[in-house]
Amino acid sequence: MAGFDIYDEIETLRRAGAPFCVATVIRTADATSAKAGAKAAVTGAGKIIGHLGGACVQRAVCAASTEALSAGAPRLISVRPSENVVDLGCEAEMQLYKSGCPSGGTVDLLIEPWRAAPCLMIYGATPIARALSEHAALMGFRVMMEVGAEAGQAEVARLEEGEMPALEPRDVVVVASQGKGDMAALSAALSTQAGWVAMVASRRKADVLRDKLTVQGVDAARLAVLKSPAGLNIGAVDPHEIALSILAEIVAWKNAHAVHPAGRQSG
Repeated sequence: MAGFDIYDEIETLRRAGAPFCVATVIRTADATSAKAGAKAAVTGAGKIIGHLGGACVQRAVCAASTEALSAGAPRLISVRPSENVVDLGCEAEMQLYKSGCPSGGTVDLLIEPWRAAPCLMIYGATPIARALSEHAALMGFRVMMEVGAEAGQAEVARLEEGEMPALEPRDVVVVASQGKGDMAALSAALSTQAGWVAMVASRRKADVLRDKLTVQGVDAARLAVLKSPAGLNIGAVDPHEIALSILAEIVAWKNAHAVHPAGRQSG
């Protein structure tokens, strides 16, 4: 394709924010249309952007990309004729796919998944909320705050009133409203799919709000997710120290739920 540049396509996908994989041909043997160094992007829907080879290679790449995105870890795969799949030698770390293509060629590929950084949603326009947004941005989180929250130097997305982000279980929410719209903020936080929700408040205050939300019909399973007070007990006093304690707890939670290449969770 005239003017086609796979790196431009990859950057377009990155800007869109949806997960995808980059597949790179690292070695070929015998007759094959794929060439070493060839790259393609594979969307979450299985669309291949670029050229990697014939139908057998494409099917294997799509399957491996789905696994790589699910595990959050790269995959080394080899697409080879059926009679060669047992001849692994030093390549036992590779995942093998049988090829029925008449060419009889072998193609080895590296599949690298890409997902946007986890999101930290912050409710509140308080000094703690601002400090948290600044530190979280430095750590690479995608930070979102409601409109009116001053975020200092942090690059954040400010949400219009009533706008609800589509959070995932790997995302986190911190309610740092501290007396200004606590119920509304906490209700909105628990209505997301975020895997970790915390509130900057005393345990007693959080229990009172939790009881009120129970009366309002909020699901008990979601209420059980709520953590308060937010942050590890490091004797934090000022907003920046409190922000660091919250981020430390978020990092501990994130790493405890990380999926390793073998597909096992830590912790």
